[in-house]
Amino acid sequence: MYLYETHMHTSPVSFCAESTPEEQVRAYKDRGYTGVIVTDHFINGNSGCPRGLPWNEAMAFFVSGYEKAKAEGEKIGLDVFFGIEYAMFGTEFLTYGLTPEFLFTNPGIDKLTAEEYSALVRENGGYLAQAHPYRAAPWIRNPYPVNPALLDGVEVYNAGSCDDLSNDQAYEFAFLHNLPMQAGTDSHSADFPYTSGIGLREKAGSIFDIIEAIKTGQVELIVP
Repeated sequence: MYLYETHMHTSPVSFCAESTPEEQVRAYKDRGYTGVIVTDHFINGNSGCPRGLPWNEAMAFFVSGYEKAKAEGEKIGLDVFFGIEYAMFGTEFLTYGLTPEFLFTNPGIDKLTAEEYSALVRENGGYLAQAHPYRAAPWIRNPYPVNPALLDGVEVYNAGSCDDLSNDQAYEFAFLHNLPMQAGTDSHSADFPYTSGIGLREKAGSIFDIIEAIKTGQVELIVP
């Protein structure tokens, strides 16, 4: 079984993260993972990006966590893939399949509605899963899932959630709407006591192998 982290943050790109990309990558290598998807908070979320930067500078800052993680992964033998955690007033979406280059050529995508963002991601070959639906927090305006038609999958287990109820509700939502399921740590620190993610029967050669495995249910959810 090949282990993959689907939800991981790095400092300083994600304002709430405590560990550098290099520290995160080394920690997952030590825990026996084959790969990780770096899903730093986009500039419309809990981002460490300085406000008011020109678009290209903001995107360069955003992708720097991934680039550093990938460089470290190549040194130590851990596959690193690019992802985004896109936010709308606390409602967040894990996005896979887009590239850093796509971000540079699409200024202003931080201001889209859920419908517009979903359409953009899908039109460009990407995958969209709602992260930790039902999580309640002061900064989350609407702690419920979006229209299931906008989603390609659901994070049904989030190790960073403080209660089992929100994970159980996420599972029920995905099951009810026949949506692909995934699990993730939502790791912000290399010292996080336990990890989640997915297990694959075959090693992923690209992020699209991971997307296909999730969509077809060919994953094992890693639930601590």
